[in-house]
Amino acid sequence: MNFAAYVQLTLAQLRIFARNRQMLFFTLLFPLLLMLMLGSFVGKGGGVSLDTIIVDHDSTPQSKSLIAALEAQSVSPLKAVVSSDETQALDLLKKGDKQFVIVIPKGYGEQIAAVSAPSALTGANAGKLDVYYDETDAARANVGLAVIGQLVDGVSKKITQYKPAVTIEGKGVRSLNLKYIDFLVPGIVAMMIMSNNLNGVAGQISSWRERGVLRRMQSTTLRASTFIAGQITARLLLNGVQALIVIVIGSLIFHTQVNGSWWLLILFVVLGTLAFMAIGFIIAGLAKTPESAGPIAGVISFPLMFLGGVFFPINSMPTAFQAVVNLLPISHLSTALRQVMNIGAGFGELWPQVALLGGWAIVAFIVASFTFRWD
Repeated sequence: MNFAAYVQLTLAQLRIFARNRQMLFFTLLFPLLLMLMLGSFVGKGGGVSLDTIIVDHDSTPQSKSLIAALEAQSVSPLKAVVSSDETQALDLLKKGDKQFVIVIPKGYGEQIAAVSAPSALTGANAGKLDVYYDETDAARANVGLAVIGQLVDGVSKKITQYKPAVTIEGKGVRSLNLKYIDFLVPGIVAMMIMSNNLNGVAGQISSWRERGVLRRMQSTTLRASTFIAGQITARLLLNGVQALIVIVIGSLIFHTQVNGSWWLLILFVVLGTLAFMAIGFIIAGLAKTPESAGPIAGVISFPLMFLGGVFFPINSMPTAFQAVVNLLPISHLSTALRQVMNIGAGFGELWPQVALLGGWAIVAFIVASFTFRWD
């Protein structure tokens, strides 16, 4: 590869980016405005929710009766689901996906039977439930413990004649206390990477082909690998700078942060750039004119913004739909960026996203090598 030509092509492409004000607006200013508007209106969270997991270690008629009684309280803000995995339940609590975890311990049924027996003494030990909550959200914790306490007290009174059959013990757990803006910022970065490369490459390459720029390049000693390397480098630099600007503004205005490795964040910016650039080259090869390349790219990228977890969680979609969505590169890019920034996940946890984005990039570049045309 001619290194001097590679540098000149990279610099030329960066100058094209700098001179194209319309491109800068739609690839940087528009996503920033979108982030600022959504972050200002809904970024700091919503109403109080008491999403709760009940973990039953006892599996007795008494514990099942308690669960049924708690689930029957439809008039309360408590929304409970049952799980058998306490570790997974506490992990969801720490991530902020759930607000409370109620643990029914082994031996609960025996304690209830002993307290409710006719011969039981007034001071007999009551059955105790452990209630884990997020200690970083004091307001929600106080409301939740009060609601759960009242519900459990009602159950206790039904079990026996106003004897203290069941009590609760609150246990604080420090969660990440994430807000919608923490979800949004990585999604905006993923959206910019997709738009810059899928739409940008498709439109630019098809325009250069129509104007004869590619034909003139082909008539020189310039190799295709040098041309593609210059395009990749210029777009990596553009994406890196834009991602940094979004993250910094999100941190300064909304106090978002990067909890994981910056190197891992850069890796996903590179993989996302390569994957969507390759798809852009495919579109540019299939489109006969620049006028058709834009709509084709738009038809692909616009739905991906809403299906790929940019603005809304993928797990809120219908289950059957999620199987298809989870194959899309934007889904794994937004998920990976979110996991690195919010959770601080490492490479060992995110290797499936690395593999899938890398696979998309390799397969798409292979397809692009067959569809690409100089004229």
